[in-house]
Amino acid sequence: MAVSRTAEMALPLLLTMVISLTMVESKFDDVIQPSWANDHVIYDGDLLMLKLDNSSGSGFASKSKYLYGKASAEIKLVPGDSAGTVTAFYMSSEGDNHNEFDFEFLGNRTGEPYLVQTNLYINGVGNREQRMDLWFDPTTDFHSYSVLWNPQQVVFLVDDTPIRVYSNQESTKGIAFPHDRPMAVYSSIWNADDWATEGGRVKTDWSHAPFVSTYREVKIDGCEWVDGVDWESEVKRCSESQWGKEGRYWWKEKEMMMLNVHQSHQLLWARSKHMIYDYCNDPARFPVQPAECAH
Repeated sequence: MAVSRTAEMALPLLLTMVISLTMVESKFDDVIQPSWANDHVIYDGDLLMLKLDNSSGSGFASKSKYLYGKASAEIKLVPGDSAGTVTAFYMSSEGDNHNEFDFEFLGNRTGEPYLVQTNLYINGVGNREQRMDLWFDPTTDFHSYSVLWNPQQVVFLVDDTPIRVYSNQESTKGIAFPHDRPMAVYSSIWNADDWATEGGRVKTDWSHAPFVSTYREVKIDGCEWVDGVDWESEVKRCSESQWGKEGRYWWKEKEMMMLNVHQSHQLLWARSKHMIYDYCNDPARFPVQPAECAH
């Protein structure tokens, strides 16, 4: 079939566009992939965007699962009136008795502070919410949000400042700690106006849609789980050894097993200045304080 001169001239441009798109996607494709509403997961140069409109939210998931390590995302949150929306970055295992570590960024009305809610599910049980405001505007620039997980602690960090620590007290106090289920890394944006902003009193204003959270980087440095291999041997490899196919497991070094003095001061500062809600201090929900709160 004959090809017109116009079509011949267009082919190099089309090829360049295809190659360019492939190069852009490859930055994230080594680590994550769209998990739902693929048409709302958008690549724009070196950035990735998750979009929410009145037809759908969207999300992505890591291509691998991990047992221990550190997962980080550099995110610029939805600007303007984002009331009713939630952007989440979290790690989770599978099944009814799953473990999960959550960052949930609760949308706001224009001019109101953005709140970040953290939560942990252990053996399928959550209800460990804490809420903080932030010491910066998370909609004007990218900031790093991370979860560090090793056999002794789970640490939530904002720009490498620890804002929450859940310590392993299993052997000393019999308090459950997540340590034997590999987790994938996820992020999503969705409509949660039944609870997200002022307890659900402020609803999503769809005239401001689409709502977009933008990602500059997603990085996971952990013990990559190998499916199809004996479960116990994989747990042993990731839990007991400091070396593996990924190299040295730096997140299991002695200095990573607890906060240093500087980090402890950062944690105290963040909690004293920015804590809005702590389930440990909510007698209406918990007349008897949860056991892990005494630590």
